[in-house]
Amino acid sequence: MKYERINPLNGEVASSTDAMTAIDVEAIAGKALAGFEAWSRQGPNARRAVLNAAAVALEGRQDDIVKAMMEETGATMGWSMFNLGLAVSMLREAASITTQISGEVIPSDKPGCVAMALREPVGVILGIAPWNAPIILGVRAVATALACGNAAILKASEVCPRTHEIIVEALAEAGFPEGTVSIVTNAPEDAGDVVAALIENPAIKRINFTGSTRVGRIIAQRAAAQLKPCLLELGGKAPLIVLEDADLDEAVKAAGFGAYMNQGQICMSTERLIVVDAVADAFAEKMAAKAASLPCGDPREGTTPLGAVVDMATVERVNTLIEDAVGKGANLLAGGKADSVLMPATLVDGVTSEMKIYSEESFGPVVGIIRAKDEADAIRIANDSEYGLSAAVFTRDSARGLKVARQIHSGICHVNGPTVHDEAQMPFGGVGASGYGRFGGKAGIDSFTELRWITMESEPGHYPI
Repeated sequence: MKYERINPLNGEVASSTDAMTAIDVEAIAGKALAGFEAWSRQGPNARRAVLNAAAVALEGRQDDIVKAMMEETGATMGWSMFNLGLAVSMLREAASITTQISGEVIPSDKPGCVAMALREPVGVILGIAPWNAPIILGVRAVATALACGNAAILKASEVCPRTHEIIVEALAEAGFPEGTVSIVTNAPEDAGDVVAALIENPAIKRINFTGSTRVGRIIAQRAAAQLKPCLLELGGKAPLIVLEDADLDEAVKAAGFGAYMNQGQICMSTERLIVVDAVADAFAEKMAAKAASLPCGDPREGTTPLGAVVDMATVERVNTLIEDAVGKGANLLAGGKADSVLMPATLVDGVTSEMKIYSEESFGPVVGIIRAKDEADAIRIANDSEYGLSAAVFTRDSARGLKVARQIHSGICHVNGPTVHDEAQMPFGGVGASGYGRFGGKAGIDSFTELRWITMESEPGHYPI
């Protein structure tokens, strides 16, 4: 059977992929286990060569990736190319760490005992990737796992199955042993059963998931029943603090990028603009002008910085947030509600804690200004959230910025930079309802290896009995 993904902009068929079911999981996991046996025996430089070849192969699929992302998710050319560039970097970073998966010799109190801590591959890793940054997050779900000697199964998003298929096709070209990298595509109505079957399959030892906090909790619960560790990168409500000594023009540039890039559909998107009263009016005026300068349009025409949001459910959710905020006293400074997936960049001022937009993740092209009395109040507001993924603070005093950053409860914080910032070698992840564990660089090794204690005796033993 096939599953057809519909283009959110024109209603036409964007892609047609295999509609796998829970019944198919056993065979896929079995092939992955066989692939692991072959791949894990290869040395670090052999794995490095294949991962570098995978980076080249993925780079060569540029046209396919851009077309698939535009048609399946409404992404712009710019966002598609950014996805490709960072994903290629992630594969090269993964290649570079194959010789950095090291252990240590630990001094033992026992005479003649050599004690070692060794990192070894786990087995088959399940990576569940979302649609919003599909190439970046699809590659991230498997790259470090493969570098560590594991096999990987990529569970594709139902929103962009073709986009995720391209990743696995490119990796297959690079020369991984058969079964080492697999993909699972399914119809939306089968997603729960398929994921449950994958998590429960004994061949799969660990799970990483990027997506909503609601689904992340379900996956964590299912994995816990199997005593399988998870790496979860979930929702966010990223604050960007603007202090009275900030360069407002720089803050506005970063806020505009952070709030509206990819129509605000990024886990790190700036969701809360927390501005101290002393500069709030000036910032609001500049930010409104920035939002008004960012038109949206058909991404295939390539004439606007913003494309389409992923579906009408997003439109309805964002419209509700705007309507609720304005109805409770917020001021609409730019944009507004929409009746199609082409949503304008929207800015509301005077957001208070009674409004839904204060605490609920919008995951769309809308951001609210929350006015704070001073620095301490701004920090309090920034921490008044269940989420804790990314954050930012703007001030001309870098020492002050670092001091504020240390007080914000988040996995990531940038001083005088946007909340949207990702690099392959950096530890990426959140706290609270934004998840736990870290992707990226050497920090990711822990999530995809087992740390084992092994001893070797060199003297006769002496025992009490």
